[in-house]
Amino acid sequence: MNGKKVAVVGATGAVGREMIKVLADRNFPVSELVALASSRSAGKNLTFRGEEVTVKELKPDSFEGIDIALFSAGASISKEFAPRAARAGAVAIDNSSAWRMDSQVPLVVPEVNPEDVKWHNGIIANPNCSTIQMVVVLQPIHRAAKIKRVVVSTYQAVSGSGQKAIDELTGQVKAWSDNKPLQNKVYPYRIAFNALPHIDIFLENSYTREEMKMVNETQKIMGDDSIKLTATAVRIPVFRAHSESVNIETEVKISAAEVKKILSGAPGVKVVDDPANNQYPLAIDAEGKDDTLVGRIREDESIEKGINLWIVSDNLLKGAALNAVQIAELLL
Repeated sequence: MNGKKVAVVGATGAVGREMIKVLADRNFPVSELVALASSRSAGKNLTFRGEEVTVKELKPDSFEGIDIALFSAGASISKEFAPRAARAGAVAIDNSSAWRMDSQVPLVVPEVNPEDVKWHNGIIANPNCSTIQMVVVLQPIHRAAKIKRVVVSTYQAVSGSGQKAIDELTGQVKAWSDNKPLQNKVYPYRIAFNALPHIDIFLENSYTREEMKMVNETQKIMGDDSIKLTATAVRIPVFRAHSESVNIETEVKISAAEVKKILSGAPGVKVVDDPANNQYPLAIDAEGKDDTLVGRIREDESIEKGINLWIVSDNLLKGAALNAVQIAELLL
């Protein structure tokens, strides 16, 4: 297999670093890694396969000779530079929200809609982290029983807001233990020992943009606008791995036992469901794992055709870096 010249945009960020690690861990055929970031980070050194890589400043001509460009530097950067990468002959795989709902750009989760990479025009979008872990579980159930409606509440780790949020939670916990005032800058309120039902900005319909991302992206990825979905997104004081309570209503009656059997054979999914022995998915168990964990699988006794699930996944891996590299693998 011929090696590819791969660029990582936003290489010094939390997701960028994970992308570099995943490329190495999965033995992606990289002939040369180009680490790109802002001028503030240019000159820093990162490690890839045991060798140092010097970060370069992102510039308009940074993509000459690049085959694949993995983006994780924010929507404004992606809006400007992903088309530049595509015009230079690279395929841009973008982790921001910039291109997800563009009708000309595939939105891909490899376990769900791998065939959509075939119609890209130089840009492929990586979905929102909370959407990814949900659809890898929903899709096998949808095939078996057709999902009509989804109600999801998320419990999302601070790493979803970046390194500054991780540092803020760390600082607040230390301040609390030292009986000092807790400072908050990233979030409108302290996050330590708290839960904030507020991720991203509020929209005119009183939902947050994070919540509406889950609605719109799920329908696009699963290719079915008939699926009705409502979401509440909550930030909690966990460093890494998002958790979700998901209630689904199906057209065809399906039992909890059938769901467990279906999900046990689903790609990228691991069933952790033995309540008698207190076995269920935990954020601390999902951290650093490629699989999306699902448990607490039970029938919703309030409706005839309902299932409840608890889904946990590493938001920096399957929710971002791993999914992006898996898309790159499809391109090979």
